[in-house]
This record gives sequence, C-alpha cells and structure tokens, in this order.
Amino acid sequence: MENKPKITADTALIAYCGLYCGACRRYTSGKCPGCHDNVKATWCKVRSCCMENNIASCADCKTVGHAQCAYFNNFMGKLFGVLFNSDRGKCIERIKEVGYLAYSVEMAEKGAQTIKRR
Repeated sequence: MENKPKITADTALIAYCGLYCGACRRYTSGKCPGCHDNVKATWCKVRSCCMENNIASCADCKTVGHAQCAYFNNFMGKLFGVLFNSDRGKCIERIKEVGYLAYSVEMAEKGAQTIKRR
C-alpha cells in the first residue's frame, strides 16, 4: 500500500492563479517548490503580473479581474483547464468568498489542487 503524503493547509501554497500547490503531486513529491517559490516559472504571465503588482493572487486584482484578464485566460490556462478538468476562475471566486486561510483548509481537507469544472 502506497503512503499518501499529508496535505496541510498553508496559505503560502495557494498559487497566484488560485490553484492549491499543497495538493499537487509534483509539490508533494518534492519535484516542484510551488508557484511562489518556483523561480523557473518565468513563462507564467499570471505569476509575473501578480508579483509585479504585489498581490497574493488574482483574487486581489483591482485592475481587470480574472474573468476579463488576458493573462488569466490565455491559451495555457485554457489548456490546463481542459486537461485537468480545472476551473481556476471558481478557485479565485472561492478565495474571494471565504478568504485565503479557509480556502487553503478546504483544499487541504479535500486533497484537491483545483475546483473541478462541471
């Protein structure tokens, strides 16, 4: 029987786009440091934008909001959504509803990296 890694709630593991890195297989296996510490993720426009604007995630954006954002809704984001049945927009909305701490607790308890598309 394979031991599943313990997934803990940590607001620092919420990616800029709303995914929960703490439940990601690459993160839990030690192959990825998570979004905020992944210096190799220079390709990610969402990450770059949030860092430049000094915000924790797209949930804090006061400029355009994730629904209209070209960075958030780019080809890679849409591809990720389809491949992983992920709705990052719902993740951002949930963060806005309950806050970062409650969101990280919910995602850790579910063992979920994302809120699934329906």
